[in-house]
Amino acid sequence: MPLLAVDADFEIPDADADALTERLTELYSDHMATGTGHVAVAVRDDQHLSLGRATDGPLLFLQADVREGRSFDRRRAFALAAMDEARDRFGVPEPNLKVAFTEHAGDDLMGYDRVGGAWSPEEDA
Repeated sequence: MPLLAVDADFEIPDADADALTERLTELYSDHMATGTGHVAVAVRDDQHLSLGRATDGPLLFLQADVREGRSFDRRRAFALAAMDEARDRFGVPEPNLKVAFTEHAGDDLMGYDRVGGAWSPEEDA
């Protein structure tokens, strides 16, 4: 049950937030070898953000709380795809994009009606 939290220092209209949510869910499913029904996405716009190496332009960060077990290559592929989406959709300069992963045991990620399990490469997508 991943939680993908997007923070941006600019306004994101509701329709764009909905489209970003849908796209990040698809990208997560594709790159992390899982389904889509349990992916949670939060889009928080108009935040005060700072990044020391930023260039002029908007900033966007993605915090991905995920089940442990995925390879670096899977995580990196998803991070790059998510940053490409933000760059293309919102014009965020590449130096102003950041993705951070926090890995959790499956049972650390919970919904009201379920507790996550361990991820395995054989998981159905």
